[in-house]
Amino acid sequence: MKKSGRIVSLLLITALSLTTLMACGKKEAAGTDLLSQIKERGKIVIAMEGQWAPWTYHDESGALVGYDTEVGKAIAEKLGVEAEFIEGEWDGLFTGMDTGRYDIIINGVEITDARREKYDFTTPYAYIKTALVVAEDNDEIKTFEDLKGKKTSNSLGSTYADMAAEYGAEVQNVDTLSETIDMVLSGRVDATLNSEDSFYDYLKEHPDAAFKIVALTEDASEVSIPMRKGDETASLREAIDKALSELASEGTLTELSNKYFGGDISKK
Repeated sequence: MKKSGRIVSLLLITALSLTTLMACGKKEAAGTDLLSQIKERGKIVIAMEGQWAPWTYHDESGALVGYDTEVGKAIAEKLGVEAEFIEGEWDGLFTGMDTGRYDIIINGVEITDARREKYDFTTPYAYIKTALVVAEDNDEIKTFEDLKGKKTSNSLGSTYADMAAEYGAEVQNVDTLSETIDMVLSGRVDATLNSEDSFYDYLKEHPDAAFKIVALTEDASEVSIPMRKGDETASLREAIDKALSELASEGTLTELSNKYFGGDISKK
């Protein structure tokens, strides 16, 4: 009887141990899935600059607004969580996401081959062309090829800085579009590159700004939402893709595009 009792006890202990291990395994699996973490905490942490109109900026009341801001809120609502926005300088956004401070970046991020190597991207939610801008009295620069040996002002690490460097320009680092344009108008740099819509938005607020667009990229770039690469983010990417698809079919992306850009940039 004693021997039988010991056997039963050992079987119970073994069963309990296996149950505990399975529970821990499930808990760890859930903990490594970013979407599960987001739903558990009830918020998705979104990084953006907060000073790049009309994508993400502060209105006269100080509220954070813009196309990307509203897209972020709409995605969070589809996921059933709140959106928490954290603002920072461009070159720090990806570093913050790498270290886990942010879940995703929504900041007019264009898909490039170099970025695809390190990050996973959602389906595009906007399409933009890059514009080359110079001072109104500059007749020397007319094409992107004319940038060779010239100076431009752009945020280091941005698509625009990389593009300027590829054409042979020396890139001066700036943090905001206003700084960028000021450097062009003051003659400290020869030109700058940015999204076409951003320059038109700037002109709405500063109609007397003495600059001009001299060239545009032939094809529109795809704007998407980057996140850390790997299995951890796979379900989050799928959930955001589903949310973006619904926002597109419901007309929300078109509505927001027209609100902030005066046209629909959510379609090619």
